[in-house]
Amino acid sequence: MTSAAPALPNRWLIAVCGTVLQLCLGTVYAWSYFQNLLKDAYGWTNGQTALTFSLAICFLGLAAAWGGINLAKFGPRKLAMTGAALFGVGYLLGGLALHLKSLPLLYAGYGVIGGIGLGLGYVTPVATVAKWFPDKKGLLTGMVVMGFGFGALLMTKVVAPGVSSLFTGPDGVNYAATFAVFGLLFLAFGLPVAWCLRNPPAGYVPSGWTPPPSAAASDVGLTPAKCLLSGRFLMMWLVFFCNITAGIAIVSFQSPLFQDILKRIDPTALKIALAAAGATLVAVSSVFNGVGRFFWGGLSDRIGRVQAFRAMLLTQVAAFILLAWTGNQWLFAGLVCWVLLCYGGGFGTMPSFVTDVFGQRMMPIVYGAILTAWSAGGVVGPLIFASIKDHFPTNTARAAVCSFYVAGGFVLVGLVLSIFLSNRPLKTADA
Repeated sequence: MTSAAPALPNRWLIAVCGTVLQLCLGTVYAWSYFQNLLKDAYGWTNGQTALTFSLAICFLGLAAAWGGINLAKFGPRKLAMTGAALFGVGYLLGGLALHLKSLPLLYAGYGVIGGIGLGLGYVTPVATVAKWFPDKKGLLTGMVVMGFGFGALLMTKVVAPGVSSLFTGPDGVNYAATFAVFGLLFLAFGLPVAWCLRNPPAGYVPSGWTPPPSAAASDVGLTPAKCLLSGRFLMMWLVFFCNITAGIAIVSFQSPLFQDILKRIDPTALKIALAAAGATLVAVSSVFNGVGRFFWGGLSDRIGRVQAFRAMLLTQVAAFILLAWTGNQWLFAGLVCWVLLCYGGGFGTMPSFVTDVFGQRMMPIVYGAILTAWSAGGVVGPLIFASIKDHFPTNTARAAVCSFYVAGGFVLVGLVLSIFLSNRPLKTADA
C-alpha cells in the first residue's frame, strides 16, 4: 500500500504572503516623505540625506544578486526570513543613528544592513511565485512586486502618521523613536509571511496547464556564466538601468519637488501644509507604482516584453519634457504618477522577461544579477537630483528643469537601446 502524497500548499496563499512581504519592504519608497524632514531636523544637505536611500537601494540590488545565486542552496524560507529580519534591524539601527545624530551609523544601519535585507527579501518571493505560476508569469510576478510599489502608500498614509503622532512633542517629532517602532512593526509582520514561502515540488505543473514545447528545452545547455556574459543580458541590464535611474530619482525627490512648485505658486504656504501635500503625492504615486507592476506585467503577456518596455520608455520621454516646463501642480502630479506607473512596470515585466529569455532554471540567478541595475540606478538617479538641488539652492525652478532633462535623457537612451532587444529565448549557440 502506497502512502498518499503530501498535500500541496495553496499557491495563491504563497502569492499573497509574497505580496505582503513586498508591501513591508516597499516602505523604503517613502523616503522622499522623510527627505526634507530629516534634512531640516538634523541640518544635513540634500546629498547627505539622499545618500541613505541610495545606499539602501544599492545594497538591495547587490544582495538580490547574491540571493538569486544562492536561492536554490538555502531555499526561499531562510532567505526571506533573513531579509525580513535585516530590514527590521536596519530601521532599529536607523533609529539609534538618529538618536545619536550619526550619519555614518544611519548609512550603515538603514542603508547597508537594511538594504541587504531588502535585496534578500525582494528577490525571494518573485522567483518563488514564478515557479508556482508558470502559466501566469507576467500577471503573478507583477502582482507580487505590486506590493513593493504600494509600500510607500502604507508608510505615508498609515504607518508614519500613526507612529509619529505618538512621538510628537513641543520640539517636534522624535524621529529616532519613530524609526525604532518602524523596525519592530516590520519584524512583527515580515517574519511570519516570510516563513510561509516555499518552492513547489520538482516537476510541478499547475492543474489544467500544458507547458509549451519550447519551455522545457529553452535553457538546456545554458550556464550562469554563459547567461551573464551574453550580449542579451547586457542589453537587458542597460535598458532596465535607464528606466530605473529616471524613475527612482523621482521616487526619492518627488515630495521636495512638488513642494517647490507649491511654494512658487503660494510663497506664504505653511511648511506643514507643504509637507502634507508632498505626502499625499507620494501616497497617490505609490498606487501607480504598484498598479504599474501589475498592469505592465499582465500587458506584457499579451503584447510581448520588449514591446512593453518600448511603450514605457517612449511615453516617459514625453512626460519628462512636460515636467521640465510645467508650473501647474495638477499636471505635475499627473506626470509623476505616469512616470511611477512606468517605473513600476519595469519591475513587473522584467521577471517574466528573464524567464522567457533564459528559462525557468536560470531565472533566479539571472534575475538576481539583473537587479544590480537597481543598485546602480539607485545611486546615480537620486544623487544626481540631490547634487542639482544643492547646486541651485535658491533657484528651485532651474533645478527642476535640469533634473527632468537629465532623467529624460536616461529614458531616451533606454528607448534607443530597446531597439536591439528581442523576446526570443537564448540558445546555447547564442550565449
